[in-house]
Amino acid sequence: MKKVLITGANKGIGFETAKQMAALGYFVYLGSRDKENGEKAVKTLNNSGFSNVEFLQIDISDSNSIKKARAEMERKTTLLDVLINNAGILGNMPQEPSVTSIENYRRAFQTNVFGTIEVTQQFLDLLKKSVSPRIVNVSSEVGSLTENSDPNWFKYDSVKPFFAVYGASKSAVNAYTIALAYELRNSKFKVNSVTPGHTATDFNNYKGTKTIEEGAKPIVRCATLPDEGATGKFFSEEGEVRW
Repeated sequence: MKKVLITGANKGIGFETAKQMAALGYFVYLGSRDKENGEKAVKTLNNSGFSNVEFLQIDISDSNSIKKARAEMERKTTLLDVLINNAGILGNMPQEPSVTSIENYRRAFQTNVFGTIEVTQQFLDLLKKSVSPRIVNVSSEVGSLTENSDPNWFKYDSVKPFFAVYGASKSAVNAYTIALAYELRNSKFKVNSVTPGHTATDFNNYKGTKTIEEGAKPIVRCATLPDEGATGKFFSEEGEVRW
């Protein structure tokens, strides 16, 4: 049975991703920074008939928590097949770049960028033991520099006052995806960024236009890519996204 770690999987898109991966027969390590919420999420999946899921406490903004999670994982398994870096924060709103505090940027980057990188680095040795390792970095179209620079993009004006911090952090995640995919290009790794799209979760006060089932689909697709699948790309449910 292949094994997947999903960070921030106790709710929203992360939880739905865990559910869909479990349904495909993967053993899911459901990552959550809060023990009670994580165990509750596992129980919910157990009650839905999934026994192939287990809680792993991990706060990706805390280096000690990441290292403890890595040590705990090594006690449970000798390898990991898939890492889905889903955990992230939006940051305080609004986010006008001329006035948003440096602390707002620091908090977002600490979790969304540095946390994602550190989790990846800590679990990379376990992933290298898989015959078909996959890394999925959950990003956002608001992190696309090309789209944000295009006046014809349908979100060109709407995202500008609100996502300067969050968007910049996801642009950095995308840059990391490109760099890591290049470094691992001669291996069996597939490393990609994925945007779930504007999905209705508590992240956006449920104002999204997609369901969580729809939001999780492109993440699961990239997590289960065949050996001939793409690497170093940015995907949505509709197809490839411009960097």
